[in-house]
Amino acid sequence: MSVEVLITRLDSSVALPFYAKPGDAGADLTSRIEITLQPGERALVPTGIAIALPDGYAAFVHPRSGLAIKHGVSMVNTPGTVDAGFRGELQVILINHDPKAAITFHKGDRIAQLVIQKVERAQFVEVEVLPGSHRGDGGFGSTGAN
Repeated sequence: MSVEVLITRLDSSVALPFYAKPGDAGADLTSRIEITLQPGERALVPTGIAIALPDGYAAFVHPRSGLAIKHGVSMVNTPGTVDAGFRGELQVILINHDPKAAITFHKGDRIAQLVIQKVERAQFVEVEVLPGSHRGDGGFGSTGAN
């Protein structure tokens, strides 16, 4: 199943998002610029594209696992949420968690993944008391020691 997503290149030389392998959930996003991140540094990295999602859909920008394991690079806000009404350039807030090594991204390097999902809008109904559940109000770490 697929959904039509309208896309505009803000820089004619950038790649459109692409699925690297059949069955991939995330389409690769690439950098529009060359940028070097020093250890601990973060930066907003433009992709050179803008999209128009249909109502009822959102796009979520996820980090790339290969960048995380090989270089310690992730995203500060993960996943980043792109609402259906947003029409600006998609940009990714990358951070270099490596304590010693800088990393350089060149124009066209894959920096993140874009996942398109159908989303529901909630109708929030205020009540005096929530119904019970097995978990109750157990939060962080409530399902086990490790």
